[in-house]
Amino acid sequence: MQSSNRVLGIEGGGTKTEWVLLNAVGDRETVLESGVLAASNLRLTSDAALLQLFSVLPRDVSQVGVFLAGCATDDDRVRLRALAEKAWPRAALCIGSDRDSAMATAFGAADGIAVIAGTGAAVHGRCGAKIEKAGGWGQLLGDLGGGYYLAMQGLRSVLSHYDLTQQITPFAENILRTLALNRLQDLVEWAMQADKMSVARLAPCIFEAARFGEPQMLNVVQAGATILAEFTRAVAQRLDLPAVPVCLVGGLFVHYPDYVSLYKYKLSMLLPQSPVEVCASSGALGAAWLAANPGSAESAGSARARLEIDHSVAPDLEALEALDLEKLDLEELAQAATEQPNPRSGDLEALSSAELVELFVSEESQVAKALDACRPALIRAIDLVSAALLRGGRLFYVGAGTSGRLGVLDASEVPPTFGVSSEWVQAIMAGGVTALYRAAEGAEDQPQAGAFSVLERGVRAGDVVCGLSASGRTPFVLGALAKACELGAQTLLITCNPARRRAERPWDVEIDLPTGPEIVTGSTRLKAGTATKVTLNLLSTAAMIRLGRVRGSAMVDLRVSNAKLRDRALRLVSVTLGMSYEEARVRLESANWDLRACLG
Repeated sequence: MQSSNRVLGIEGGGTKTEWVLLNAVGDRETVLESGVLAASNLRLTSDAALLQLFSVLPRDVSQVGVFLAGCATDDDRVRLRALAEKAWPRAALCIGSDRDSAMATAFGAADGIAVIAGTGAAVHGRCGAKIEKAGGWGQLLGDLGGGYYLAMQGLRSVLSHYDLTQQITPFAENILRTLALNRLQDLVEWAMQADKMSVARLAPCIFEAARFGEPQMLNVVQAGATILAEFTRAVAQRLDLPAVPVCLVGGLFVHYPDYVSLYKYKLSMLLPQSPVEVCASSGALGAAWLAANPGSAESAGSARARLEIDHSVAPDLEALEALDLEKLDLEELAQAATEQPNPRSGDLEALSSAELVELFVSEESQVAKALDACRPALIRAIDLVSAALLRGGRLFYVGAGTSGRLGVLDASEVPPTFGVSSEWVQAIMAGGVTALYRAAEGAEDQPQAGAFSVLERGVRAGDVVCGLSASGRTPFVLGALAKACELGAQTLLITCNPARRRAERPWDVEIDLPTGPEIVTGSTRLKAGTATKVTLNLLSTAAMIRLGRVRGSAMVDLRVSNAKLRDRALRLVSVTLGMSYEEARVRLESANWDLRACLG
């Protein structure tokens, strides 16, 4: 019987880190786990941050390949190896640059040119021991042809067109809609603060506009494809390989066939004998291949051919077991109360408006019943959070999708309502800020990402981490809660699925709101969302009351930041102190609109 090896491949760049765990038996490798974490450019990331990222990855491995952007010199490799040895002291290590893993994914040990176009862009070529590159100098000086480059060219075009014509193009409207901005000036302010990844996420808007024939965006896309083709020719000439195979790597090529076609057309005029193909495989596979084939310089053939991956095998998820979590059971998830059809809404399309209103109103009555059924758990949750905040701890909401957005909403409303620091109540959203207004596919399926988010946000003993998951089974949320326990924080889980299977080690408080099936099957923004929102209202408001942030029924620490709030403060001072509205104004102005100080 052939022995098996668990091989971990990691490829990190300036915007994300991809990883894959393989089980290797002979010449066959099966994917056990894979995921995406935060950026890990070696030159831009501290040792502590890299160790933190490595800490949420699988530990029980025999071989590890770590290939990061910025790992260019012998000193860089020594540093990266030392960090990897701390994370995986018993594993055989293979260390290098993300250029190495990209080439391995595309060609294994064979010669060729990899054209990488994702957030950034670069062209790397190899002929035997000779390596050549073009581009890839970073977003400020290079990366021509990548998503950041295309998006920036598009933004510049939008503003130039407006300066010349005072007109907002349909493309500009799409950009504002995508970013949830109101005017072009907001776009300028956003761009000044946005990071590379955020800007690059606008690339789909560029391709959409080009596809609909907007001339300026067509020019932008054509220019990107042209410069990448020219870089490819330059690398091929330096390698003296006129018929070199070319592999296109990265999201722009994988997701936008038009970009592939433009590139192929441009290259056909420059290197007519070079075959071109798209590689959709993750660079983490190349990292794993290099780890499993330390003598790859003597072998040839494509890494993709060597990696006969069986994606039909269910993930082993041993990292979850290390965090004392149960494996995600999709069959169990399908049986969650929130996923069942509602017998009262089987013919929605046949109902009149009046009947729809009647149905929605009657169904929402289930929210009050659900809350009533959870009184004991709600009381325990309030006591848990209040005690933690009184001791100097913080409350973190962690969620994905609707649940995560509700957590962000509640956390953002606490500081202006109760006059406290935004550090007191925080929110962690799967997929980050972009997921607030656009679905982040797959973001909630990664427990390692949830665990890493808790580490990055500095959760510590004394804090409370509140997981928000309608089904109670969201991997991102469970990973965050498990890591919070490991860090000594207290934990709270809010679900709408009382029949869920419980973890062997329960969270400190579990609130399972029995809201029942939704009117639109699985749409947890309905009753489940309403019940979750009310629960968060209750939790944060009651905690603030316990902390003395409410007097009677008045928000005595509210931030007086607009006309409505000034009027509210004036009326409160007038009634409480028995003085006229104008006298209250004088008193508040003299107290610099500090309501608590004014009331004494």
